[in-house]
Amino acid sequence: MQDNIIIANADDTPSAASWQRQLSRAVRDPQTLCERLGLGSLWQAGAHTGHALFETCVPEAFLARIKPHDPNDPLLRQVLPLSNEALETPGFVSDPLAEAEHRPARGLIHKYHGRVLLIASPNCAVNCRYCFRRHFPYADNAPSRAQWQEALNYLRADESIREAIFSGGDPLAGSDRQLAWLVGELEGIAHLKRLRIHTRLPVVIPDRVDDALLGWLGQARLQTVMVLHINHAQEIDRAVIEACARLQQAGVTLLNQSVLLRGVNDDVDTLAALSERLFDARVLPYYLHVLDPVAGAAHFDVSDDEARELVAGLRQQLPGFLMPRLVREIPGEASKTPL
Repeated sequence: MQDNIIIANADDTPSAASWQRQLSRAVRDPQTLCERLGLGSLWQAGAHTGHALFETCVPEAFLARIKPHDPNDPLLRQVLPLSNEALETPGFVSDPLAEAEHRPARGLIHKYHGRVLLIASPNCAVNCRYCFRRHFPYADNAPSRAQWQEALNYLRADESIREAIFSGGDPLAGSDRQLAWLVGELEGIAHLKRLRIHTRLPVVIPDRVDDALLGWLGQARLQTVMVLHINHAQEIDRAVIEACARLQQAGVTLLNQSVLLRGVNDDVDTLAALSERLFDARVLPYYLHVLDPVAGAAHFDVSDDEARELVAGLRQQLPGFLMPRLVREIPGEASKTPL
C-alpha cells in the first residue's frame, strides 16, 4: 500500500475519536511496534527487514487485541514484518493473480463474467503481511473523478455486468464523500444490480462504521454486500460485533472470507472457533482461501492437501451454513477454483 494515506477531504475536521484520526495515528514504525508488544532485538531486526519491503501499518484498535510478549500471537503474525519476507521462493511472484492482464481502464479489473472490481481506494488501514497486492501499482490505479469516467463508461457499455466490487487497498479508507459520489455514478447504470465491498476497516477500526458511512450505504439502490476479511476469532471483539450490527441495520448483507495462514489459523479448532465467532456477529463464512503465492509471504503457505484435511475435520464440527468454501484463485480460470 502507499505510505501517503489520504484519510479525509480537505474540509473534513476529524474529531479526536474519529476513524480518520485513528488511522492517522496507526503504528507505522516497526521498532515502535516491537517495543509496544515487548518483542526483543531479534524480532526487531527482522521487522526492519520486512518493513523495508512492505511498510508497517497497525491501527491502535487492532493493536489492543494483540497479546504482548507473545511473538506467536495470531493477530501479531498477520501484521509483524519478518526477515523471511526477503527470501526468494520459487513460484512466489509479485502479481500472483496476473491482474496486470485484466485492467481495461485505470482503477478497474475485469476477470470474471458479470462482475468487475474497482480500486476504490489505494490505501489500507492495516498492512497484512500476506497481502496478494503488496506489490500492486496503486499509483497507476488511483483515478481522479474525471479519470473514473473511462471505467464508468466501460461498465455502461457492457450490459452483462451485474455487480460492481469495491476493493483496494481498502475501499473504506477512502472518504465517504468520494465513495458516495462513486456509488451515485454506479446507480445510474441501469443493468447494475449489486454493490460488493471487500474491507478490513470495520474490523481493524470499528469506528469506521459511522453515520456518514451508514448514510450512503443505507440509501443505495443497489443491493449491498460487505465481505469482511477476518482470519481469527480473536479479531472479533465487542466493538466489531456492534459495528456489524449497525451495518446490518442499514440493510447490508455481511459475509466473511479468510486466508488459511500458517501459524495463524491452520488447525481445525481455530477455524471452528472463527466460524462460531463470526456467527455471534451475524456474519456468514463465505470463502477460506489458500494463500495466493505473492513474493514475501511464502512462510504463511499451507499445502492444498493439508488444507483439504483441515476442512474435512472442520466439517465434522460445524453445520453446513458455518462452513466456508475452500478455494484457490487461479489466473485465467472463470471463477474461484474449489479445492
